[in-house]
Amino acid sequence: MSCRGNPFPLPWLLRTRLVSRWACLGVGSSSSSHWELMGDAMITTDHVRLTPDMQSKQGAVWSRIPCHLRDWELQVHFKIHGQGKKNLNGDGLAVWYTKERMQTGPVFGNKDKFVGLGVFVDTYPNEEKHLERIFPYVLAMVGNGSLSYDHERDGRHTELGGCTAVVRNLNHETFIFIRYVRRRLTVMIDVDGQHEWRDCLDIPGVRLPQGYYFGASAVTGDLSDNHDLISMKLYQLTVIRSKEEEEEKEEEITIPSVDNLELLKEDPSEGRMSGIAIFFTVLFSLLGCIFLVVIGLAIYSHWNENSRKRFY
Repeated sequence: MSCRGNPFPLPWLLRTRLVSRWACLGVGSSSSSHWELMGDAMITTDHVRLTPDMQSKQGAVWSRIPCHLRDWELQVHFKIHGQGKKNLNGDGLAVWYTKERMQTGPVFGNKDKFVGLGVFVDTYPNEEKHLERIFPYVLAMVGNGSLSYDHERDGRHTELGGCTAVVRNLNHETFIFIRYVRRRLTVMIDVDGQHEWRDCLDIPGVRLPQGYYFGASAVTGDLSDNHDLISMKLYQLTVIRSKEEEEEKEEEITIPSVDNLELLKEDPSEGRMSGIAIFFTVLFSLLGCIFLVVIGLAIYSHWNENSRKRFY
């Protein structure tokens, strides 16, 4: 298989380096705009600021036109920066390919139980056991309308995969690359200033319907950051398939899903104790058994003493 990527005709190129481009790209709130702002998002001279570095803000930008491409890739140029120190900033931004658009909610400014794909740049660890991963963290989730993103656990039980991406307060540019080709989802990042893509996740068997909308959103809570979207570039991929592949009838995908991955099952870590919990459970069980044995021996000794007194 080989792929040839070509920029999809406007309005799929959302680029904000020059103010004069906004007119031709149609970013705004009028009915003729191709991209629509929501919430606290605002246009500046060189980016869309999804949220300012202030508490309790959320904003988004959404395409008005659905994407009917079979194979595509999306390059997102963004910047996250603010006054907060490490782990005193939040909450992050998300890139979306979903059935619904212009929805508000708790998932990085978008609705929960969404239908489609979300790629999240999570900058704040909510779970206490966050030491096993370093934040900021990039992860992906495919929602089918019934899955809920668990903020308290940083979306662990529904994530397809992810990677650490140190993206805050950098002097160089940061990018996310999302590719969907042959039902394979690939996410790469360029955040080290080396102009090289680094693998983040690669998942086969991802089924995403056509006709969904691209968007990006961000949210702040008690902690905050500037979440800036500099550009979103969508490329149509021309995939060269074999004759046999071309002859195969492409089945219509109506509900997002992932092959060989039971996303609807209960979080496997729920109901399962950690190593420390198991240690203390065993320890207290042993101490309880010893206590019962001591009490039993004391009762037996007292009973035996009374029996001897009655005998004499």
